[in-house]
Amino acid sequence: MEKQDGQDAAAVRLDDPWYDALAAGWGELDSTGAPATAVPVQPVERAADRPGTAEIYLEVHRSAAFQEVRSRYRRFVVPAALAFLLWYLAYVVAATAAPGLMARPVAGAVNVAMVAGLGQFLTTFLLTWAYARHARLRRDRAALDLRWTVFDRARAQETARGSER
Repeated sequence: MEKQDGQDAAAVRLDDPWYDALAAGWGELDSTGAPATAVPVQPVERAADRPGTAEIYLEVHRSAAFQEVRSRYRRFVVPAALAFLLWYLAYVVAATAAPGLMARPVAGAVNVAMVAGLGQFLTTFLLTWAYARHARLRRDRAALDLRWTVFDRARAQETARGSER
């Protein structure tokens, strides 16, 4: 993005360096020099006895292993989020409803409000660490197994489709 000053400041052009218009099909010209029209996507034919990618994902989504991963996620995230929200709301309510308590000095110029505010930061870092640890120990292996299951089934499907041709 280039910043411009003056009368044309409203016409600043935002360019996304990661977007390639030609790769996306925009701005291409056909053999006559006119903008090319989009090519319609042809539906992929598949045998009725083999599931498509969507069916593979739906089957994995319904599996007991996937439900267990989601359950483990919810069992950690819901209580942790509620506890942190309550702690934050208690801090805000105490700051507005009990200014005398929050202004009480703890050590020198440090008062209860400062300690509680720093506790908010500490709690955020501890919660992030606990979440990462929980994910690593309780969910990552099972989620990776599910991912490989989907990948292997999709690859087998593509291999079978390629051998039919």
